[in-house]
Amino acid sequence: MRDVSTLLEALPYIREFHGQTVVIKYGGAAMEDPELREGFARDVVLLKYVGMNPIVVHGGGPEITSYMNRLDIPVEFVGGLRVSSAETVEIAKMVLVGKVNKDIVSRLNRGGQPAIGLSGDDGRLFLCERTAAPGGEDVGFVGRITKVNTDVLRHVADDYIPVIASVGTDREGNSYNVNADEAAGAVARALRAYKVLFLTDVSGWLRDPDNPLSRISQATAQEVEDALTTIAGGMRPKLQACVESIHGGVTAAHIVDGRVPHSILLELFTDEGIGTKIKAAE
Repeated sequence: MRDVSTLLEALPYIREFHGQTVVIKYGGAAMEDPELREGFARDVVLLKYVGMNPIVVHGGGPEITSYMNRLDIPVEFVGGLRVSSAETVEIAKMVLVGKVNKDIVSRLNRGGQPAIGLSGDDGRLFLCERTAAPGGEDVGFVGRITKVNTDVLRHVADDYIPVIASVGTDREGNSYNVNADEAAGAVARALRAYKVLFLTDVSGWLRDPDNPLSRISQATAQEVEDALTTIAGGMRPKLQACVESIHGGVTAAHIVDGRVPHSILLELFTDEGIGTKIKAAE
């Protein structure tokens, strides 16, 4: 009976989300653990089968770091952003576009739904300009997305699951490393997505970063914005992307623990959810 009740609980959400675009930022443990990788692919395929339009945006930080370490290239982060020389961007493109992206596409294809891999370079999907860290520090070739070519995405998403690697170019053709959280938020805003989900390695936005039980289950964009100056590390770009998504017309943004099997389905299709839901003030 428990399985039946779970299906009945999911039904109104499936009805509500039918035909809607959901952008998923994929990263962290969900990308690294073999079982979680397969579970993620099955979950995204299920979203497509029940009539939603999932779009996956991914980074690949640990793999980029691994390759940089092998090549004795210094690894440095400022304000949650990777300091990126031209050499770092070249490695990021090699890893994200050539390896990580194709691995994700392959798993989705095996799951029963055709997927197509894209990067910010394809069809000038992401037009970027150089940006600095939150404190104004120079972080090299890190790009802020100024335009998303939605025509490319709409054509692909009609029949396929788009899988987007977070790199982009400027008008002169220079390549940039783009924070995957920001990229997911930019895609969600440009498409006026119904929801955007950020998979991470904590249970959600925590009142106390040292206390995993201090998860905030719901918050308004204004509450998050008021708290941003007190937040550091990798959670800051996620919350910033959530706020910008809501201001850009996205109905709700979610920060979800990707270490939990089927976390996407649990967040979307159950009454309680498992992460932090951020929406506009009522």
